Amino acid sequence: MQAPAPVDYQTSPAQYRHWKLSFDGPVATLAADFDENAGLRPGYKLKLNSYDLGVDIELNDAVNRIRFEHPEVRTVVVTSAKDRVFCSGANIFMLGVSSHAWKVNFCKFTNETRNGLEDSSMYSGLKFLAAVNGACAGGGYEMALACDEIILVDDRSSSVSLPEVPLLGVLPGTGGLTRVTDKRKVRHDLADIFCTSVEGVRGQRAKDWKLVDDIAKPAVFAQKVQERALALAAGSDRPADGKPVPLAPLERSVEADALRYPLVTVEIDRARRLATFTIQAPAGEQPSDIAGIEAAGGHWYPLQLARQLEDAILMMRTNELEIGLWQIKTTGDAAAVLAMDATLLEHAAHWFVRETTGWLRRTLSRLDVSSRSLFALVEPGSCFAGTFLELALACDRIYHLALPDDAARAPRITVADTNFGIYPMATGQSRLARRFYDDEPQMAAVRAQAGQALDADAALALGLVTSNPDDIDWDDEVRIAVEERVAMSPDALTGMEANLRFNGTENMVTRVFGRLTAWQNWIFQRPNAVGDKGALKVYGTGEKSAFDWNRV
Repeated sequence: MQAPAPVDYQTSPAQYRHWKLSFDGPVATLAADFDENAGLRPGYKLKLNSYDLGVDIELNDAVNRIRFEHPEVRTVVVTSAKDRVFCSGANIFMLGVSSHAWKVNFCKFTNETRNGLEDSSMYSGLKFLAAVNGACAGGGYEMALACDEIILVDDRSSSVSLPEVPLLGVLPGTGGLTRVTDKRKVRHDLADIFCTSVEGVRGQRAKDWKLVDDIAKPAVFAQKVQERALALAAGSDRPADGKPVPLAPLERSVEADALRYPLVTVEIDRARRLATFTIQAPAGEQPSDIAGIEAAGGHWYPLQLARQLEDAILMMRTNELEIGLWQIKTTGDAAAVLAMDATLLEHAAHWFVRETTGWLRRTLSRLDVSSRSLFALVEPGSCFAGTFLELALACDRIYHLALPDDAARAPRITVADTNFGIYPMATGQSRLARRFYDDEPQMAAVRAQAGQALDADAALALGLVTSNPDDIDWDDEVRIAVEERVAMSPDALTGMEANLRFNGTENMVTRVFGRLTAWQNWIFQRPNAVGDKGALKVYGTGEKSAFDWNRV
């Protein structure tokens, strides 16, 4: 049996099969018109605007193009181009024929896409309005929940629902339970009724229960949506006269055992189940003023870095499931990285710089939540400084080579202002704050050394690295660490790493990625969901689910 083609996360509007994107001044409209015959994998049809991973790949691309290619847009209206159906959620037949790993990676990416809408609303002034003009179920309602506001057409039939528990024996997979309570503040007993009802809630009751923000009769629905879209736009500072930044196709070479981009290389050692990511620092003269940054446009180094690294993470996460350990390396001039950081901070208020910083922030967050072991190696030629130090701080361990007899070659790391909050994790913490549990004396000690190039001994003394072997022990210590790690249970490692990486207080996003995802991960493997008579397996067949009634 031939293996399915690798998933490619790169697309463009000319290739879209599922979304229609239009623009009217400060308002963009993303209309769902999913092609039922254009599923990413064979074996199912995307009927009733049900979606699969391919639909969300297009959605992610469309939102990025709005962010960069249409700076005049301040509000995005998410609606449907189909009659009487907004979105019926993730395609059930796709879930029924998918492997466990596929389901989990699918849910993770769709989670990240929806979190990205909220990220843009919080940091960039790009607002989202769900214009629910038909039946809105499961993942369709979860998509609406990620928007700033929801308007539901009051036509006596359109409703919102999360029917996964009663209908499929699973949970809403992209944050529905959490956003209903934490974001929309639906009373928990009403949420209980809502999440165990197949038919959903419509009209005034949906508004009274806080499931939507407003309702409108069909005759005035379009007018009300336009009014709210313009009102949301009025509160944004995205520029009406900003210069668009085209997102050209990535330069990328996909080889049997490597991914190669101009700034990022991933080399795969299949025998060792190991991938080595090497990230290249800026080289040559870089623009430091707005005119130069705008002239560079889509070729500006920080934007290229964010795009290439994100694509590499997604490609490896989906297509290389057996590669359990990612080594992170950097190469180039640390001073060039710090100069890039200074430019990002100096012009942080400019829309293009702000959007680029946002893409870097979301890319680093993708690294945090990847279910792979992450080791950083600080070696001669490394440039773990500022933004690049975030790559190391995201890792489970940092190995820093000590060269006490060769100060000139000794690798160093540098803490910079960028490490104190412009790239928060899903928890809202900086990675330094996470590392030191917000302990002020430790944070103050690190701040006191900001801007200093620290060798292995100094970095270890500050608690910034895990181990500082010298050149005699380096090869053996790293080799043994790698061999030990890849020999352990992948399931246990995934659970352990997720718990250790997110050690602070919970918020809505961490509850979605942590608590909710962990439960869904378990439920997706239970016979009640995926057994021969499980709810996902018999859906649409006319058979009744056969549940094991033991409560576990």
